[in-house]
Amino acid sequence: MRGDVSAAAASCTEPDHDCPRCPRLAAFRNANRNEHPEWFNAPVPTFGDSDAWLLIVGLAPGLRGANRTGRPFTGDFAGILLYETLLACRLASGTYAGRADDGLRLVGCAITNAVRCVPPQNKPAPSEIANCRTFLKATIAAMPDLKAIVALGHVAHDSLVRAFGLKLAALPFAHGSEHRLTVPRSLTLFDSYHCSRYNTNTAVLTPPMFRDVFERACRLKAAPIP
Repeated sequence: MRGDVSAAAASCTEPDHDCPRCPRLAAFRNANRNEHPEWFNAPVPTFGDSDAWLLIVGLAPGLRGANRTGRPFTGDFAGILLYETLLACRLASGTYAGRADDGLRLVGCAITNAVRCVPPQNKPAPSEIANCRTFLKATIAAMPDLKAIVALGHVAHDSLVRAFGLKLAALPFAHGSEHRLTVPRSLTLFDSYHCSRYNTNTAVLTPPMFRDVFERACRLKAAPIP
């Protein structure tokens, strides 16, 4: 049965609207609510279907992106490259217009963040990443058809490895890496540099480099490794 991930077992996969787990993030959220009452200003839920075969995990909502619009990677620079790539790889349909109501739909994939609330200066503290890992683990557990995960950046990669109870030294982050996991379930973890403005402006990450990661994930879906 298809359905929005946030509606499937929402009590465990998504934080409450006023989640108090991280006092610093809660205070920042409240300050933004006062300054921008028209913004979303809440933990940003996972976008996509609970029967997705591919999960994309970013760092955290951008202040003027997902924190404003309420949809991961929507409304900021990073979302342009991500959604253009997903559309090119037929992992999305429609048109990306930087709004949560633009009608864009994901196809076989879902997008979430390691930290669901916007952090000051886009830098979550280690304790905040750990606090939110409960929701990351629950989101993964609620996706029975999951075959692959794309980690966008070092922080997302590390949080995923820890979520699986594995050792970071055994699964180092590197752009383009593929880690085939068998525990706690069989899937492949793909690594990519984050599609941030800084990484793309400095050519640390180019559109062809980024698209290659998703194309390899799609090939795995078409011809899964035995």
